[in-house]
Amino acid sequence: MKLVKHLLANKPPGVLSIHPDGSVLDAIKLMAEKAIGALLVIDEQGLVGIVTERDYARKVILKGRSSRETLVRDIMTAGVVTTSPEDSVNHCMKLMTKKRFRHLPVLENDLVVGVVSIGDLVGAIIADQQEEIEQLGQYISG
Repeated sequence: MKLVKHLLANKPPGVLSIHPDGSVLDAIKLMAEKAIGALLVIDEQGLVGIVTERDYARKVILKGRSSRETLVRDIMTAGVVTTSPEDSVNHCMKLMTKKRFRHLPVLENDLVVGVVSIGDLVGAIIADQQEEIEQLGQYISG
């Protein structure tokens, strides 16, 4: 069974984030530049939220707010659900499916060490299933 730490080992080091006092425009520019759908919101005390393209669409665009003048803190999702490097991929998949979100920050000793996306989890599950199919095929063919 794969663990979150195995997924993080295959990702580039570091975490992309923005300060809660940053502008929404800066957040959206960074997401576009890095081709990602979410940014962690981190201040001097640590993780305080997450801001996603969905937050932008629903809380800025649909409400006619200015991306340049609106602060990330005004649209971010606070009270973020997190996981640890020792949690299993299956546990994270169940959690994300039940709670209906697509990005899960990974904390170790209250420090952010990474983020896993629903795509990361699906990819890991497919790879595990493919490996099992190949092993069963070898077993059957002797």
